Amino acid sequence: MNQFHVIVFGPLVGFLIAGLFGRRIGDRASMLLTSLLVSLSAVLSIPVFIDTAFSGGQFSVPVLEWVQVGMLHFTWSLHVDTLTAVMLVVVTVVSSLVHWYSIGYMDEDPDKPRFFAYLSLFTFAMLMLVSADNLVQTFFGWEGVGLASYLLIGFWFKKPSANAAAIKAFVVNRVGDFGFSLGIFALFMVTGSVGFEKIFAKVPSLAQADFIFLGHQAHALTVIGVLLFIGAMGKSAQILLHTWLPDAMEGPTPVSALIHAATMVTAGVFLVARMSPLYEHAPAAADLVTFIGATTAFFAATVGLVQNDIKRVIAYSTCSQLGYMFVAAGVSAYGAAIFHLFTHAFFKALLFLGAGSVIHAMHHEQDMRRMGGLRPMIPLTYLMMIVGTLALTGFPLTAGYFSKDSIIEAAFAHGGSIGEYAFVMTVVAAALTSFYSWRLIFLTFHGRPRASEEVLAHVHESPAVMTIPLMVLAAGALFAGWGFHEFFVGEARGEFWNGALAAGGGRVLDHIHHLPWTITYLPTVMMVLGFVIAFWFYLANPAVPVALAQRMNGLYRFLLNKWYFDELYDLLFVRPAFRIGRALWKIGDGRIIDGLGPDGVARAVMAGAARIRRIQTGCIYTYAFAMLIGVVLLVATVMLAERGF
Repeated sequence: MNQFHVIVFGPLVGFLIAGLFGRRIGDRASMLLTSLLVSLSAVLSIPVFIDTAFSGGQFSVPVLEWVQVGMLHFTWSLHVDTLTAVMLVVVTVVSSLVHWYSIGYMDEDPDKPRFFAYLSLFTFAMLMLVSADNLVQTFFGWEGVGLASYLLIGFWFKKPSANAAAIKAFVVNRVGDFGFSLGIFALFMVTGSVGFEKIFAKVPSLAQADFIFLGHQAHALTVIGVLLFIGAMGKSAQILLHTWLPDAMEGPTPVSALIHAATMVTAGVFLVARMSPLYEHAPAAADLVTFIGATTAFFAATVGLVQNDIKRVIAYSTCSQLGYMFVAAGVSAYGAAIFHLFTHAFFKALLFLGAGSVIHAMHHEQDMRRMGGLRPMIPLTYLMMIVGTLALTGFPLTAGYFSKDSIIEAAFAHGGSIGEYAFVMTVVAAALTSFYSWRLIFLTFHGRPRASEEVLAHVHESPAVMTIPLMVLAAGALFAGWGFHEFFVGEARGEFWNGALAAGGGRVLDHIHHLPWTITYLPTVMMVLGFVIAFWFYLANPAVPVALAQRMNGLYRFLLNKWYFDELYDLLFVRPAFRIGRALWKIGDGRIIDGLGPDGVARAVMAGAARIRRIQTGCIYTYAFAMLIGVVLLVATVMLAERGF
């Protein structure tokens, strides 16, 4: 066993021990064991990142022989390159910090071993996903994080809303996963392999290949790229398959930080980046990725403007930032997409865990309308939230400034109608992001306190086990962009990525360093504009947003109800599905199958038995009479037969 096996399988060991023996070894042992094993994975991932990213090279670490069926032959191996190394650091570092943070946050929960077991299971599945060297292994990790997400979102299973949110996440992701699985089947059909190395070797020869899809001749790689992206849309909560993400906030806040900020929701971006050689030969599919990403960035930002739940605001922010990542991937700036994924993990996990610290201090209150004035009561949490907000909004020299601005510039440099659309949407989203982010800060920490005196009397700063992870994440939110932008998107990117990503983004990333200054500074101007408007609305003149909401009530309700996607899906899919299910149950199963089948036969047998039972009187003369009738009938039959009747 080498360090790669420890990195990937260490969390699995923690899951098995805490999950099977947690009640026997106790809460403290379960929490410490799982946290230490994930932390060990994080510690070992850092030298892997340094060696792989800066020394170059790609290699696979075999685990075992897996499938040998006809033409389908592949092993279970851990593929290690720069992209894998980046994801290993993101997943293990954020997961370890979330584990330690959860020791304080979940202190009062009676079922801590189960929670920490689920966290470790999720970490293992995510590590399997990012280290896979073939699509089947990727799909194994993909479904594993889906299962762990379901378990963690519904962790408080006695809450109906938590159960409903878990089911919703599971079902919506299955829609995307169906597209992903079809994409895997199609790739195997045209390449004869599911291994990345063999697929990428054959992709150039398939650049002009067509096949029949849904009765029509279609470009093979375009169809495959779209199918794979449908899977990415579900996992990364892009518009049309995004509805599960806000409801997933029903899980404990550490879950939101781990799954819905830094790791699972970035799996779709990782998939598109991993399959970048394919998308370079499927420009129509890449344009779709760009369009959906840009639309999601704008859509989610508009919804975040009016949300009142502190976690839902950050959730829609996540949805929007994922849209930015897909814009970068769609315009072939894959390094910029992974760069934003990398920096976003730090500042978004910081914001979610900071929100958890606020909720912990406010006795699980999440409505910002019942907060306010918390800055002097929880000053460290306030400072950490400020750092996260600065990075999210793209304040100069913070992590978000380098990564998000590079995406906006890449969209402009790409050109064409799709590039212009993405540029406009992401610039507008930058202003909206700044507004709702500072709105969260002002409503939560500034102004007069709006909570009850009983709640305010018990507000206190979170313990060190919760605040230390916040400070570590804050350091990443401040310095990760400044320290790594040259390697992800700068002049050193070629040596850094060393073939882990398709080289098609080189042209776009070269151009972003030679754009007009008006384009370069436009995102910063939008960031300042959003801050000024939020300051005016919520500190200088709080009556303005109230009056504006009343004057534009239709638009306000439209945004508050999330563009009515849930209501539309309920009308188009949920209610018809229930009606069909009820009809199949009541009519198909109840009346037809049971009525004509088991119930009908049983009823006929019972009725016949009741009639036959009346013959059984127990009297000898009755039986003698029956026998006499039988003899008469037998004799009559024989006589008639002899006479030819």
